[in-house]
Amino acid sequence: MGGSEQANIQACIAACEGALRACQACAAADIREGRNDCALISLDCADICTATLNVLARGSSHHGDFCALCAHICRACAAKCAQHAAMHQTCADCQAACERCAAECDKHAKERHI
Repeated sequence: MGGSEQANIQACIAACEGALRACQACAAADIREGRNDCALISLDCADICTATLNVLARGSSHHGDFCALCAHICRACAAKCAQHAAMHQTCADCQAACERCAAECDKHAKERHI
């Protein structure tokens, strides 16, 4: 793996970690404040971010498959959080982190294992 490719992987790992943390914080606030629909997608997103950063970190040949799903779920989470972002900082933070993660994962989604 070349230097620029490794830097791209590290950037994706960092974006997944950021989205994971933001999703966990958002889900906790959502649960406390009764936004169950937002909490559920945030928890789903946290799970796929965890799995994706793990396969990226170990250099799995399936990382593109995980990145494709992660980008999809992150976009869904960002869209849901956008509905609450003006009133809730955790949703605004989650939306931004998920959008970053989706953009980084999109760079690897085409590297699908066949």
